[in-house]
Amino acid sequence: MDTRDRPDTDLQPTPQPLPRIGLATMFRLGLFQMGLGMMSLLTLGIVNRLAIDELRVPALIATGAIAMERLVSPARVFFGQLSDSKPLFGVHRSGYVWIGAIFFTSLSFITVQVLWQLGLSLQVSGMTGPTYGWAALFGGCFILYGLSISASSTPFAAMLVDISDEDHRSKLIGVVWSMLMVGIIAGAIIGGSLLNQPDLANSAGEQVDIASLSPIVNRVFIIVPLLVLSLCFLATVGVEKKYSRYSQRSSISNSEDRVTLGTAIRVLTASRQTGFFFSFLLLLTISLFMHEVVIEPYGGQVFGMSLSETTQLNVFFGLGTLIGISSTGFFIVPRLGKERTTKYGCIGAAVCALLFIVAGVGQRVELLQAAFLFYGLFAGTLTAGATSLMLDLTVAETAGTFIGAWGLAQAMARGISTILSGGVLNLGTLVFDSPLLAYGSVFLLQALGLLLALVLLKRINIKEFQVSTQEAVTQVMEGELE
Repeated sequence: MDTRDRPDTDLQPTPQPLPRIGLATMFRLGLFQMGLGMMSLLTLGIVNRLAIDELRVPALIATGAIAMERLVSPARVFFGQLSDSKPLFGVHRSGYVWIGAIFFTSLSFITVQVLWQLGLSLQVSGMTGPTYGWAALFGGCFILYGLSISASSTPFAAMLVDISDEDHRSKLIGVVWSMLMVGIIAGAIIGGSLLNQPDLANSAGEQVDIASLSPIVNRVFIIVPLLVLSLCFLATVGVEKKYSRYSQRSSISNSEDRVTLGTAIRVLTASRQTGFFFSFLLLLTISLFMHEVVIEPYGGQVFGMSLSETTQLNVFFGLGTLIGISSTGFFIVPRLGKERTTKYGCIGAAVCALLFIVAGVGQRVELLQAAFLFYGLFAGTLTAGATSLMLDLTVAETAGTFIGAWGLAQAMARGISTILSGGVLNLGTLVFDSPLLAYGSVFLLQALGLLLALVLLKRINIKEFQVSTQEAVTQVMEGELE
């Protein structure tokens, strides 16, 4: 047959193999997660402490507003699918990462300004109409903040799937998620040093002077977000174009009819394993982070720690998690496997949650710090194991949608966890005279949830998922999936 009669595809050169990401690039990508760690410290380590302990905002109102960031998490599926189907600036993921980062760094400063107005209204008028109005606006700021985080972090996680191969993905996870903990540690150190001012001293029951407090805190919420935005661009510019395997892996990436959200959802739900893993992530994340919005107030009310000291508790947690994630990705997962690694991490974290209560009984700050360090270690271990499972339970054609779904489970759980811990704390305060018992009820529920998550872990089967979802993708390509 004449060469001119052959299909055009026969004349196309074989695609050259793409370079594999090296350790230096892994650490570079980790700068984005480092920035997210610093931002989480601002919102959950400082804002919640200011609201509950300094400004005396009722815990349920404060945690409920903060939880709005997580409760808009269904948007993660939308942003993930959008990055699958509609490239920005010539790439699928990076453009969304950049735009989202610009918004969430700006909104963090706006949010703390609304908090000052909420605190001032509470001091002047008590819980009246204007105060509830400021509380609603406070929650609205977290809604916008959560949407911005979703628009940025979901495409970033999908990009990690696009640029990596399965045989070295656990190392990438170990490095990138370790940098998240570096961010938490760095944020705690920077925030703690900037907040370590005599003006922040606040005796129990004394009304805080917002005019003196706000300039010091505002400085933190200017310096840190600007640093985070810089890290975001430094981490991602040029990486996707050089390393992404999306067009090679996806059988539909270059087709005229790109995957719609409806089709992506049907591929997402093709395997019952999706439901099992979604439920596991939901329960695991609810339990794992129940301490998050109460640990700083716990340190303040039960141990008498200052704002700077409770903020620096995150250094212990971050250091433990850093060791746990980095060692797990390189050493533990390759030897024990993802499921067993996650199982042992759950058991260890549950024991440490109970140690939070034991430390409070004797008001032993050093035991609380040690328990928080080891809690971070086991949390890092199970996070690395579960994240490796998460990226394995993803297919190339709809990677963004799957990452969005897993992000949805985690973000919903973080929101539920925030509301649940605040509600349990409020209930415990009404039932018990002792703050230790009120906070202890949160930590006890946390430990039970971590152990219950193991029941769902036993039902997860990666091979079953891969077979059923690939069949669904094939049906999409053949036009048989209705």
